[in-house]
Amino acid sequence: MNFNFKNGNFDLFNPLIVVVMAILFLIIAMPMWYFYQELPSPNLDLYLYIGLGLLFFIFSAFASNYILSKSFKIDVDSTPKKIFSTEKLSLFDSYSKNELIIAALVLLGILLQVINIALLGGIPLFSATLKAKAATKIWLVSYIIFLPSINVLLAKYNRKSHYLLLLIGLVLFALTGYRTTPIAIMLSALITLYYTRDIDVKYIILAILAIAVVLLAVGFIAVQAITWQHWSLNPIELVSYRAAFTLNILSKAIENQCATMGNLFYTTLTGFFTHSDARVLVGQATLGQVHSITSTIFGPALLDFGIVGMILQMFLLGLILKTLHSIQNYKKEIFTAFYGILLAQTIIWIETGPTDIVVWLFYLIGIFLIIHFLKGANHEI
Repeated sequence: MNFNFKNGNFDLFNPLIVVVMAILFLIIAMPMWYFYQELPSPNLDLYLYIGLGLLFFIFSAFASNYILSKSFKIDVDSTPKKIFSTEKLSLFDSYSKNELIIAALVLLGILLQVINIALLGGIPLFSATLKAKAATKIWLVSYIIFLPSINVLLAKYNRKSHYLLLLIGLVLFALTGYRTTPIAIMLSALITLYYTRDIDVKYIILAILAIAVVLLAVGFIAVQAITWQHWSLNPIELVSYRAAFTLNILSKAIENQCATMGNLFYTTLTGFFTHSDARVLVGQATLGQVHSITSTIFGPALLDFGIVGMILQMFLLGLILKTLHSIQNYKKEIFTAFYGILLAQTIIWIETGPTDIVVWLFYLIGIFLIIHFLKGANHEI
């Protein structure tokens, strides 16, 4: 299997980074179990289930390479990471019709988010009450429009002024108080630029540090805004506590496999329109409490369909990601943009779990892009 060390290139955002991040998430949790002892340490089953899930994710990457090489004659092992060098454009260079349409969609997403915050009557980041109301239908439409549009814009058009649109959107989504949306925006944009620009390593490191700072800052400010909770932990300790707590919920999910019998996934797909939260079902199934709780990328599938469901989910996620990753090496543009989105969201799922309808929508688009490419490749054989 190609791990992309060719020509001196190390492919930082190969799908197997999900495995690395999952292990890192586990390591981050350990101080709260074994040093601070703020939370009970898990039993061996937790490590075994995480290892099994990651093993099938890795296996799916090999399967993707085999399918592409044998069935579609795409030699993934000889495909280096290519930089798609789009022409550098200034603010005053002419705009194509397609660029104007995509930029307009980005602006529409930004405008909708401005309207959403205005209708809330305040900044949700500083108010737990407003944060609970921030995920409106306007917010959902805004995110669905903004995230793909900004990534496609960055992938297709090398114009520095587009970074301003990225920054404005990032700030607006951070003001809603949710950590996942600004992290997804930053991380997906970084992945998109990584594959479509010749970026110096130092800027990649700075971008990763900026993402970590945003994660810590938004998470800590949002928690402090919850007036009925009182935390003595600093921002870094709070990240460790949250990781340990989430993994403890996964332990409960392992003990209560098939407790939701598919209802969790159904609620994920329909909950936004019926005002029900899939993560509340996680809380009920694991703790017997009506609380919105995350259970890692492995938890929801275990609660719905047991160990078979978890294995199938991890295999399919890895298969889709690795296939789209290989395709974007050839095609760039929209393929790279959606690969960046899917990989960023999957990394976030390591903590939150696949309980977001919008991410499944992006995965569905990713599948359509894969089918579209493979149909064309099949005709060329």
